[in-house]
Amino acid sequence: MIYDSPAAWRSATNKRVALFGMSGLGKTTISAMLREEAEWFHYSVDFRIGTRYMGEHIVDNFKREAMRNPFLRELLRSDSIYIASNITFGNLAPLSTYLGKPGDPAKGGIPFDEYLRRQRQHRAAEIAATRDTLLFIEKAESIYDYKHFVCDTSGSLCEVVDPEDPADPLLNDLAGSLLLVWIRGTEAHVEELARRFERAPKPMYYQEEFLRSLWEEYLRETGTAPDEVDPDAFIRHGFRKLIAHRLPRYEAIARRWGVTVEASEVAAVRDPADFEALVAEAIGRRE
Repeated sequence: MIYDSPAAWRSATNKRVALFGMSGLGKTTISAMLREEAEWFHYSVDFRIGTRYMGEHIVDNFKREAMRNPFLRELLRSDSIYIASNITFGNLAPLSTYLGKPGDPAKGGIPFDEYLRRQRQHRAAEIAATRDTLLFIEKAESIYDYKHFVCDTSGSLCEVVDPEDPADPLLNDLAGSLLLVWIRGTEAHVEELARRFERAPKPMYYQEEFLRSLWEEYLRETGTAPDEVDPDAFIRHGFRKLIAHRLPRYEAIARRWGVTVEASEVAAVRDPADFEALVAEAIGRRE
C-alpha cells in the first residue's frame, strides 16, 4: 500500500484513494463531499465510461429510437436537431438505459445476443476508464492544482479484474498510485439494496460467464422462451445472486491491495476530517 501506516497517511502531502464496493453504500456521496468541502479532485469511473468510452454508443441508440418517429426522422436526417447525452456524476441513466435488459421487446427488452454485445462494450470501457485514473491523477495536479484525489469506482470493478491474481495488471496499477478502500456493507445493507432494486430494477454489468449461467438458469426454471422473458423479472431474479457473486471478490481486493471500512462508519462521516480519520483507523486495523 502507498500509505504503510496511519502516520504516513495523515502526513501525506498528496492523499489519493479509490473507493470501491456495492453501489448505494456511499462512494459517490463521500467523493462529492470531499470535492465540495476540501478541494479533492473527484474522478468518477462511471462518468468517464458514459462520456469518453460509451458516449457515441449511447447517442447512436438515441438516434435509432428517434428514427422510428416520422417527425423526428426527417429533422434528424436534415441535421435540424441535435441529440446528445446529458450524463452527470449524479445521473448515469443514459448509460444504464443503453445497457438495457434482455427479454421481450414489447416490455422494453432487447435480444440476449445484443445485450451481450453491449455488456462486452461496457467491460472494455470500464477497464479503460479505470486505467485512466492514473492519467487523471497527473492531470488533477498539473492542470488543476489539486493535491488530493478520490476515485469513485464503478460497482462492477470486481468483475473486470482477477482479485486472486497478485499480478492482476489493473489492480497493481491502481494500488501503486492510490489506497484502495472497500466500503463493506452488512446483510442489512444488502436487504435494503435488494428492496430498492425490487422497486426500481436498473440495468447492470455482469461478468459474462456468470451472466450466461444466470440466463440459462432463468430460462430453465421458468420455462420461458428468450424473446418472452420479462426483462424486469429476470434482473430482479439475479440481483441477490449478483451481490453474492461480488462480495468475495470485493473482499479479496481489500485483503490483497487495500483496507476495509464499514458502511456504517462511512454513514457517520460528516466532513473531510472525519473521512481522513476513518481511513487512518482502517490502515491501523490492517497493520
